[in-house]
Amino acid sequence: MRVIGVDPGLRHTGWGVVEFKNNKIFYIKDGSISPSTKLNDGKRLLEIKNQLLTIINQYNPNMSVIEKIFVGSGSISSLKLGMARGASMIALAEAGLIVNELSPKFVKKTVTGYGSASKEQIKSMIEKLLNIVPKNEDSSDALAIAISGQHIGYDNKLSFSNESDGLNLAIAKALLKEENK
Repeated sequence: MRVIGVDPGLRHTGWGVVEFKNNKIFYIKDGSISPSTKLNDGKRLLEIKNQLLTIINQYNPNMSVIEKIFVGSGSISSLKLGMARGASMIALAEAGLIVNELSPKFVKKTVTGYGSASKEQIKSMIEKLLNIVPKNEDSSDALAIAISGQHIGYDNKLSFSNESDGLNLAIAKALLKEENK
């Protein structure tokens, strides 16, 4: 299963592609889309969508995962994040991928074991898990999102390639239950 993870943002949209084979994770590619700040928001969103479609066509994932919005105190920044997320979701859907969503807390807990992990802790775990140095903070987050996608099947339900892996299934179910509280 090849998964693309997307960490949306109007200034920088991170992306990362990993592949799961025989219960192992393989790094494929990561990067970020950074539209010129000289463009208006509409053109920046179009650039995010178009570049993400190009990336999807190049790396041919069969699953996509995007981070759910965490609404902070800044309403304008939350709105811009939502716009970038929408452009990313349109690209994923246009490519024929189901758009799976995971909360930041679930992603952090899946990758580091700690739901309030810092960006540095996430980056450190990505480096260890994939034996690479991510291109930047945004692509590191996107790789973490992609890795967390291993717990979602094509029907958006929990699944694992190795059905006998009861511990991982129990952990994932507990994390999702906690997330939905």
